Formats: sequence, C-alpha cells, structure tokens
Amino acid sequence: MSTLLGFDFGLRRIGVATGNTITRSATPLTTIAGQIADGEKRQTNWPAIDKLITEWRPTEILVGLPLLLDGQRQPFTEKVEAFATELGERSGLPVGLVDETLSSRAAEGELKQQRQAGRKSKIRKEEIDALAAKIIIETWLSELP
Repeated sequence: MSTLLGFDFGLRRIGVATGNTITRSATPLTTIAGQIADGEKRQTNWPAIDKLITEWRPTEILVGLPLLLDGQRQPFTEKVEAFATELGERSGLPVGLVDETLSSRAAEGELKQQRQAGRKSKIRKEEIDALAAKIIIETWLSELP
C-alpha cells in the first residue's frame, strides 16, 4: 500500500489530505496555517508539515499546481513550485505536482451540496482547503493505470 499526503498550498492556509493507492481513495485531513512568524518575517509552516509527514509516513507527496483555465501558468504557480521543491528536499520523498484547476471551487460546491442536503454547520474556508487537497489526490489517483 502506498500512502499519499496531498497539499493545497496557500500563504494563509494549507489544506491537507491523505490517500492511498490500494483503495484509490482520499480523505480530507486538516488545514494548517500556511506561514508562521520567523523573527520579523514569515516562513512556510514547516514544523506542522514535518509533523504530518512523520505521523502519516507517506511514500509520496502531491501538491496542487495552480494554473489558469487554459493551462497557462499564473503568478502563484512559481511559489507553489518552490514549496514543492523544498518539501521534496526536506522530506526526501518524491513530490508530484497535480493540476488543481478549480479544485477549490469543486470543494466549495461539494460542501454547498451537503448544506442543501441538511448539513447544519456553516462552511468554513479551512474545510474548503482540506477538501481541495482531497480532490488533488483523487485527480492524481484517477490518472493511474
């Protein structure tokens, strides 16, 4: 079995999900702060990310790559690629980039459907981010042979 961790990277929040290649399924896990204070500047929340990697011991990590609808790069794409590169260097694990076009909208739509079906609680941005990470993993899994 191959355990996966998926990240929907953002500067404010990072959605995280777990999945595996046997069942080809994924589950939203959590949302962590995207950045933490480091003296006078801010840096990626590596302590929380490292803790998740240690806890879940994935064999591969997936990161959502933000692209425009036509597949072109957008300004944030470079920051996500830098995050993925550093994540691979820090963890020693393979890191795959997965097109996340509209994953957050799909996640929000799924949560809105749950509300229409009787869900009582308000939709929080943290839920959207974790669910977007799940969708990123599911996208990758759907492309496996």
